[in-house]
Parts: sequence; structure tokens; C-alpha cells
Amino acid sequence: MIDLTTLTIAIARKKLDAKEFSAVDLASIYLGEIKKKNKELNVYLEIYDDVLEQAKIADEKIARGESTPLLGIPLAIKDVILIQGRKVSAASKILENYLASYNATVIDKLAKQGAVFLGRTNTDEFAMGGSTENSAYGVTKNPHDPGRVAGGSSGGSVAAVTANLALGALGSDTGGSVRLPASFCGIVGVKPTYGRVSRHGLIAMGSSLDCIGPIAKTVTDAEIIFNAVKGHDILDSTSIVDTTYSKVTIKKVIGVPWDLINGEGVDSKVQENFTQSVKKLEILGFKVKDISFKNLDIALAIYYIIMPAEASTNLSRFDGMRYGLHKDGKNLLEDYLKTRGIGFGKEVRRRILLGTYALSAGYYDAYYGKAQMIRNMLKKEFALAFKNVDLIITPTVPSVAWKIGEKSNPLSAYLADIFTITANIVGVPAISLPSGNVLIEGKKLPLGIQFMAPHGREDFLFEIGKKFEAL
Repeated sequence: MIDLTTLTIAIARKKLDAKEFSAVDLASIYLGEIKKKNKELNVYLEIYDDVLEQAKIADEKIARGESTPLLGIPLAIKDVILIQGRKVSAASKILENYLASYNATVIDKLAKQGAVFLGRTNTDEFAMGGSTENSAYGVTKNPHDPGRVAGGSSGGSVAAVTANLALGALGSDTGGSVRLPASFCGIVGVKPTYGRVSRHGLIAMGSSLDCIGPIAKTVTDAEIIFNAVKGHDILDSTSIVDTTYSKVTIKKVIGVPWDLINGEGVDSKVQENFTQSVKKLEILGFKVKDISFKNLDIALAIYYIIMPAEASTNLSRFDGMRYGLHKDGKNLLEDYLKTRGIGFGKEVRRRILLGTYALSAGYYDAYYGKAQMIRNMLKKEFALAFKNVDLIITPTVPSVAWKIGEKSNPLSAYLADIFTITANIVGVPAISLPSGNVLIEGKKLPLGIQFMAPHGREDFLFEIGKKFEAL
């Protein structure tokens, strides 16, 4: 019998290679769990019909003595990452039955290792949101309390790993979409350095912010997935070569922006848990230093100008003329209006309107241009801070997972991104780790701590993450 609650990718690798169980056995157990739990949690939008065939091929490779870190490992893939010949909808009606015409680079890399793809997971529509409440196919529920959100936009992928419906997963992170649900569900989520993982084959939202990131139960597992998908890609002009960054020595100094953490809108239970986490790091021998940033308090405002602007441009291609949903009107303009009006949900329409306004004549310089100027100033501030500290830490989210339907005002949901968006704005890597639980209404709800490292220093995140995890 395979105990999924304690199973990790690292353990499964050893057991598969030792032939204690087969990839088919493993895939079958996950399919059984999905059958039992998916209806309630709404994690997967589709389970692939060839899962056992994929696992059988993995077993044949293992029988020949082959072994790669992810050979035969069942993974979940967020519904914004293309797998050739399979549906990819971005959880939107406008792409409801769209079949991907090519593989994302990350899919090619995972397939080369022999990973088993279980299915595509729910997300906020076009990855716009922090709760999956914006999915056209219903909200994904938190496995710790099905009355609460799992987080988003990679809520389906995170809930899949949390509820033992996958051993690992891929999500995308534009402003916290991997880290926020990881915090809400109590597992590990990584946002790599911008360009460290190819975006080729990822349905774009904010092109200068988007990152594909690993989701797993442990830091070691997240590192295994990251190592499998990272690397330069000629098909993504923004991807970077691993050798861009030279090796540096850890000073064992951690920066904490206390003024932001002790500010308004941060739950007192989150603040208390964070203070305890800082003490744990001091036990590990790290020196904790108070740091401040001149422009950090307006990072959220910058993000909600840049992201909608880029999203409005990226989503202009979904017009119903070449693929996806199409509705006939009296003329071409009415075709567009009907197709996009029916095909896009409220949040997507809201962000398209915001972004188009920010880019319009007369407002471009006042909004988008100014936001980019402040973004560059923030990048310089972070570069300066990282000369004195190895890592910057904050809570991942200012609250526990909220109840489904609780944040009907979009602005209150946007404020949940206060700690996560900065890593995307400046392009640095970040990780969310479980940092404890709080008891609310008889349910243990997870909390997370976020570590940010200098550009290209995912190794710092994995090193400290393993130490923190072991405490």
C-alpha cells in the first residue's frame, strides 16, 4: 500500500527505481483519489485519458535501467500551459474547446524526463485573481476547509498537491499566483527569477511579470521540478542563460521590511506567526536586519497599472476570428463585442478596461510610463538592499484563506497581493514555505512565509528553505 500523505517526489523516485511499486500503481492510486475528491474540491478541469499509458511507458524505461528525477512521477499542469493536442482553456469560455497546437517548453522538458501528466487544473480566468473564484468553471475549494478558497490563480495545481491528487505540479506566477495559494494550503511554491524558466507555451497575461513555477510538498521536491524545467530557451527571447549569475557567498543576513509588515491590513495572527518564524531563523544563526524601501508602499499601485496594461495587449488576440469562441453579429465590430462580451468574465473585462485606459493617448505617460519609472527605481532599491542582505523575508499573504464569496469587492482581493507582487515587479526569485497554522472556527488554516533572493539565486531559497523546513 502506498501512503500518499507521506509520499514525496524524492521518496517515490527511490521506490520506483527499487521496484517497490510501479508507475502504473502510483498513477492508479492518484486517479482513484481524484475520482473520490475532485467533485467536491473542483481541482481538475480535465483528467487525461492516457494517464495509465504514460505510466506504462515510464515503467518500461525503469525496467531498462533508466532513471531521471521525474520518471513516472504524476504531475498536475495549470490550465494556461500548452500540451500539444490537448485542451487548454485558461479557465475561460472564450477558449473552452481550444486544442493546443504545440508543447510549452516546460512540457517538453518534463516529458523528456518521463513525467506522467495527470490533467489540467483550475485557475482564475487567464490567471487573473488570487482565489480561483474568477474561473469560468467554478471555484477550487481549500482542502483544509472546503468553505474557503484554495487561493489563486494556481489554486487548482496547489490544491491538487495538498489533497494528494498529484505528487507535484506546475503553476504560473504573475503577482503571487503560485505563492499565495501555497500559503493558503500549507505547501511549497516557487516563483523563479524572471527568465530562468521559459515562458514559451504559457498563455500570457503580463509578459514582463509572468513566471512558470514549481509546486510541491517539500523544498527538495520543488527544487527537483525547478531543475527539470529551468534553462535558456531560444523560443523565449526573455529567457536567460544559467551562467549569467556568478556564485556568491552567503553572509547569513536576512532583511525584514518591518514597516510594511506592521502596517495596516495585515492580520495580527499573521504578524505573530511571522515574528515566531524570524526567531526560528535567528536560532539557525541568521542575523536579522531591519530594512526599508522608499517606494515599496506604492508597489501594489504600480503592479495594478503594469499588469492590466500588459494583459489588455496580450488578450487582444482573443477576438474569435481565428480560434476559440465566435459569435455572429450584424458586422465585424458586433462580432467582436458579442464574442468578447460573452467569452470573457467580469474580472478579465475589468482588467482589459483598466489596462487599455492606462495605455490610451493622454494617459500613457501619467500612468504606464510613470509606473515603469518607479519600477526601475524599485529594482535599484532591491539591488542595493541585496548588497547588504542575502534574503528578504515577509509573510506570504496578509491573512489566512478567506471564505468563498467573502471578498466580493475586487479591491479587497487585490490587497492580498501586497507581499508577493514586488518579486514579480523587480524580477527576483521568491519561495513560499509553510510557517504554521491558526485555528479558526474549528479548522486548522495554514500560514506561509516568503523568502526573496537576488536575481538568479534560487539556490539561496532552496538552501534556507530546507533548513527552515527542518525546524
